[in-house]
Amino acid sequence: MIFENETIVAVKVLNLEKHDASRSFVSECEALRNVRHRNLIKVLSSCSSIDQHGNEFKALVFEFMPNGSLAEWLHPNENTYMDSPIKSLSLVERLSIAVDVARALDYLHYHGPTPIVYCDLKPSNILLDDDMTAHVGDFGLARFLAPPDTLPSQSLTTTSGIKGSIGYIPPEYGMGGRPSIEGDMYSYGILLLEMFTGVSPTDERLRDGVSLHKHVEMAFPEQVGDIIDSKLFSTSNVEANTYASENVFDCLVSVIQCGLWCSKESLKDRISIKDAIKQLNSAWTKLLSS
Repeated sequence: MIFENETIVAVKVLNLEKHDASRSFVSECEALRNVRHRNLIKVLSSCSSIDQHGNEFKALVFEFMPNGSLAEWLHPNENTYMDSPIKSLSLVERLSIAVDVARALDYLHYHGPTPIVYCDLKPSNILLDDDMTAHVGDFGLARFLAPPDTLPSQSLTTTSGIKGSIGYIPPEYGMGGRPSIEGDMYSYGILLLEMFTGVSPTDERLRDGVSLHKHVEMAFPEQVGDIIDSKLFSTSNVEANTYASENVFDCLVSVIQCGLWCSKESLKDRISIKDAIKQLNSAWTKLLSS
C-alpha cells in the first residue's frame, strides 16, 4: 500500500525506569500543549499506554529535524560516527542559531500563555531543521512560573533535584535556588560562549576550577581571536573572505560580550533575553557593515 504525503517524525520513548521519568513526561506535555513558536520543537502527538508485555509506555512524537542537534555540529568527533562527514558551522550560521534560540526564550519568558522557565538549555537540546533554523526541544525539566502570591508548592510543574545539566546550571541552583528566568539566561550565556569558542563548559581544557565564563573573560576583549573556534573560519566558510576582518572582530566581541553578560555569577547582574537580542542584532549590523 502506498501512502501519499508521508511525514517523517521523531519519536521520543521515555525510559520509565529512570527517576522522575513519568513526571518529566507530564511536564513536557504541559509545557508543549499551548506553546506555538517557529523556534520551538513542534509536538505532533503523545502516547501513554501499556506495551505488549504489560509495562507502562509513554512516548512523544515530534517533527523530524534532519540536521540533528547543535551538539553534533559543535563537537562532531564526540557526537557523530567515524564515517560521518565532519560538520562545521560558519559565523553567519552560528549567529543565526544564537538569535533563533534567543527568540525562543523570549517567547517562553514573556509572550506565551504562561511564563515558562526552560531549565535545560544546552546544545543537545537545540535541533536544526533542513534550512538550519534552530528549534528548542526537550521540555522535560520546564517549569511554569507561579504568580508572585502563589506558594512554591502550588507551582504547576515541579521536579525534584537540581534543574539542568552540569556546566549549564546557574550557581544559585546548586545552592537551592528556585528555577528562574535569570537561571535560563545563565545557561544561554554559557551556550553562546560554547558556540563561538568551541569549548564546552565541561571540557578537559578547563582546569584548576576555571569555568568557561572565566576562561573567556580572561581573554576578553583583546585576545578574543585566540579563543574563537578555529573551525569557524575554515576554508569552506565563505565569510572569512567576504567580510572585512575588522567587522568580523567587532561582531565576535559583541557576541562574546553578550555571553559574558548573560552568564554573570550573580543573577541580579545578568541581562534579560530582550537585551541579549538587541546585542546580537548589533553584532549582525557590525558583521554586515561595509
